[in-house]
Amino acid sequence: MEARTFGKSGIRVPVIGMGTWRTFDVRTAEAEQARRALVSAALAQGSTLFDSSPMYGDAERVLGLALAGRRDAAFVATKVWTRTPAAAREQIAAAFRFFAGQIDLYQVHNLIAWRELLPLLEERQAAGQVRLLGATHYDHAAFPELATVMQTGRIQAIQVPYNAADQAVAHEILPLAQALSLGVVVMRPLGGGDLVARPPRPAELAPLAAFGVQTWSQALLKWVLSDPRVTVAIPATSRLDHLAEHAAAGHPPWFDEETRARVSHLTGYR
Repeated sequence: MEARTFGKSGIRVPVIGMGTWRTFDVRTAEAEQARRALVSAALAQGSTLFDSSPMYGDAERVLGLALAGRRDAAFVATKVWTRTPAAAREQIAAAFRFFAGQIDLYQVHNLIAWRELLPLLEERQAAGQVRLLGATHYDHAAFPELATVMQTGRIQAIQVPYNAADQAVAHEILPLAQALSLGVVVMRPLGGGDLVARPPRPAELAPLAAFGVQTWSQALLKWVLSDPRVTVAIPATSRLDHLAEHAAAGHPPWFDEETRARVSHLTGYR
């Protein structure tokens, strides 16, 4: 799988990682063991970046269990998601327990109270417990504020939605990230599953075979990764077959602009 440098940090990560929203919020021993098997397969396939958040229920705890004994093999991204510094300190302390005292990318989730919470993460970064800092948001209306945070010079990465049917970040956010040499984590590369539920006809997908694409999910992921401003896409799944399908999209050749336009058209994007 191809790896890309995370902005100007010099840290390289695989272009396909794994999100944990919904899929890792489980509580039974059987489900937790299944997630450990999923993480084992991801690591074996080179998808070593995992993204989580306290917003995702038990996902952080379950991911931590799945990485037990092999934490150093993974790049862990998580978030702080609360409005008060006191609650944030509790979330941060819990995350460090889950992930063996080290977070690779710590993000302010949805920019919530970022002026109050970012200093807490900077303390951990200064102490060597966090490698990179970031900020996230899913809402187009929040992108001007995200741009403000990006321009402070205090973060090294952003996480935003981007797919063949949602290209809002392409206009200002991605150019700014490129200018500032920030890493870009792409959430919702499959449209939260909505785009996968509406696949094109096989005949429409056939021309993409020259790019190593066999499925619609791979076409959508390759569309995202064909933008060189993107560092990593993080589709979520709880299925081993989907995991392998996603990982296969992490290899060149990448789409040219004409092919990207064709895939966008297949989603109904105009």
